[in-house]
Amino acid sequence: MPVKNKDSDGYKSLTEALKNNQLDRFYIFHGEERYLLENMLGRIRAQICPDGLSSFNYRRFVGKGLTIDELDEAIDTLPSFAQRTLIEVHDFDIFSASDKPRLTAMLSNLPEYVCLVFIYEATQYKPDRRVKANTEILKHAVIVDFAVQDTTKLVRWINAHYRDAGKNISEADAKYLAFITGGYMSALCTEIEKTAAYAKGDAVTRADIDAVVVPVLDAVAYKLTDALARREHASALKIMDELFQMKEAPHKLIFSISLKMRQLLAARICLENNLGRSGLIEMCGIRHEFQARALMETAQRASLSGCREAVLCCSSTALELNSSTEPESRLIELVTKLASI
Repeated sequence: MPVKNKDSDGYKSLTEALKNNQLDRFYIFHGEERYLLENMLGRIRAQICPDGLSSFNYRRFVGKGLTIDELDEAIDTLPSFAQRTLIEVHDFDIFSASDKPRLTAMLSNLPEYVCLVFIYEATQYKPDRRVKANTEILKHAVIVDFAVQDTTKLVRWINAHYRDAGKNISEADAKYLAFITGGYMSALCTEIEKTAAYAKGDAVTRADIDAVVVPVLDAVAYKLTDALARREHASALKIMDELFQMKEAPHKLIFSISLKMRQLLAARICLENNLGRSGLIEMCGIRHEFQARALMETAQRASLSGCREAVLCCSSTALELNSSTEPESRLIELVTKLASI
């Protein structure tokens, strides 16, 4: 089997392989964007098993219970009235398998009729590349990282889905929708369907989005940070009430608020040192460019000392919550303090 170390362009390689009906023998799927992962997995199933997954040419294994013997048997089973066999293995960590030498030998010499896909979902994909056996496995695999999409791709995708629903949306409102849903395509699919059905005109507006879309915790925390930077005390308290209505645990709320304040401090530091949005994205590991833009805009209205004090206030409140019998009151006090900084 030829060496196919395609870690950097696995998604592109897979797309081309599907287009040309030339799927490779060995894939590793991982990443946060489950919508894309499931979509690609569905396309592979349709291409190799056009008669459905009940055919003899489809095998599916889940979890640590899989043995090397079972996998070996599935690999050795010839396809029935078809050219290839599809074997899916979900949440089995090949890098911590008990019989690594035997597994490595199997994965290095897969027969041409096999398409073997390891899917990392609940199991974390984190191979130790210092281990020789792991690098041997990786060099034979097409590794596909289903990463959360960047702003440009998301906006284009959102627009396409609205067109399919007979609607249109502005670029600014598409970015806003991606922002308040967390930018995950699975969530966006549901919200696009809801907003398209709700909107009375041809265009879906921000008002339509706000009317029917429940924002994720992360997005509400961003809004709170922005209101505080604008010194809009009443708005900040209103947003805090939104957070309470989401029925999230107080410790989860303080974590989210503290995270945003730390990111705001990082954004202010980036402004002070001319590092720009790219510096903030790298410093904080922010997934979306539009989130970094929002933080940088908010940081322009805040001082470096104020951001530092806000982070310290959040840390103090987080400590108090451990022994407080009135966590909501402590969080409201925090918002009041932050509004005065």
